[in-house]
Amino acid sequence: MYIVAYRALGRKQNGLAITLIWAEVILHAALGVVLIGWESGFHYYLLMFIPALFVSMRLRGAVVALAGLWSYYVALYLLMWFMKPLQPIAPGALLGVFLFNLSVVFVMFGYLSFFYLTMVTSANRKLRRMAITDSLTGLFNRRHMTHLVERELARFQRNRHPVAFIVLDIDHFKSINDEHGHETGDHVLEDVASIIKAQLRTQDLVARWGGEEFLAVLPDTNLQNAQVSAERVREALLTQDWLAPNGKRIDITISAGVSEFRRDDDLNSAINRADRALYRSKDGGRNRVELEAV
Repeated sequence: MYIVAYRALGRKQNGLAITLIWAEVILHAALGVVLIGWESGFHYYLLMFIPALFVSMRLRGAVVALAGLWSYYVALYLLMWFMKPLQPIAPGALLGVFLFNLSVVFVMFGYLSFFYLTMVTSANRKLRRMAITDSLTGLFNRRHMTHLVERELARFQRNRHPVAFIVLDIDHFKSINDEHGHETGDHVLEDVASIIKAQLRTQDLVARWGGEEFLAVLPDTNLQNAQVSAERVREALLTQDWLAPNGKRIDITISAGVSEFRRDDDLNSAINRADRALYRSKDGGRNRVELEAV
């Protein structure tokens, strides 16, 4: 039955595999108890289904299955209350069987607990990553970026260290989507995000701010050094070979606006100044970096 169940799992026949495993454990427990007695400990194997029920089934179905399992367990106990084992064994051998079954169940419960804990931890990690990152580019999303920047600006209020903002926008991105398709546009966004991340420092914060626009926040960086960083990103994009799926070359450039956080600023005002610098970059012919107006 286990061989068939294993092969069924390999063929994605999960329902058949689970049914066979359930049937084997239930029958095995019943045979062990009826033949050599309740003290053999074969009934403990039934308890391993309890956590599995709530992981593999909907709540209502799990509750129904749990009630059925409890009824079967009690019925087996009552049966052995009124009848003697069909094939009793010596007390020493019975103790050995009991200790063996108890040890196996302990090991299996330990493994199941570890397995479920690993599943929950992994799921929580994935959910947290999904909550704070943009699914396409892997950069921070706007909501989480806002939270991180506000924390950075609170540090600015205490220490007065410089903080710079760079707003970057892919030039003529709509025409890329229109001419080559949205799938190509998505690949461009992914690659541009990777280049921006690679050209900035590990302590710099980078997010997809919206559409084809990105925001970089550079702690401990003044306006001039932020301009150098933005230029480095712009030049890195120029050295990249951009090809559409049909092999046609795509011209990808980026425009950027740079601002520095001021004492009387809040987050919106600092980003708005970088946005205005970005608009001047667009108006000035694109593929350039502009600083905020003094």
